[in-house]
Amino acid sequence: MKTKTNYKWLIQIVLISVVASMVFTLASTEILGRAGYIISFSILAIFIIVGIIFDVIGIAVATANEAPFHSMAAHRERGAVESLRLIKNADKVTSLCNDVVGDVTGIISGTTAALIAARLMHGLSADNLLFPLLISGVVTGLTVGGKAVGKTIAFNESTAIVFSVGKLINFLRLRGSKA
Repeated sequence: MKTKTNYKWLIQIVLISVVASMVFTLASTEILGRAGYIISFSILAIFIIVGIIFDVIGIAVATANEAPFHSMAAHRERGAVESLRLIKNADKVTSLCNDVVGDVTGIISGTTAALIAARLMHGLSADNLLFPLLISGVVTGLTVGGKAVGKTIAFNESTAIVFSVGKLINFLRLRGSKA
């Protein structure tokens, strides 16, 4: 079976990635330039957590079964229609969640870790590679370990995760229409 490449979606996802990367980089460098170490490490942790969460969402959407959501939609449960829409667009949702947000936050967390390591080295007048190696290793371990645990959860709890995201989208949509 031959699949057709959706060039419009490809261009959109590339542009979204570029813009997201630029926004995240600008935000992190602006905040890190003025922040102390606690705020800097908190921002780094946020990037890691966001990457893991979106990776979990992407995997859950890709592995979820439509059947329970058809039943929920028939009973007019809030978020069921949005959940079905996510599953029916799983290729785009996983690209956005795993590739754009997941990969971009992974790259930005690496950059953020390098900036923190450089500040630590400069602040302590240290010339050895201990800080960059230690920070890089911890960030990599947390990211890879977090995503591994997240994937297991996503496979086992895909229905609950997709439904939670569907309910969140429904809530935001309803809240947006009231504004």
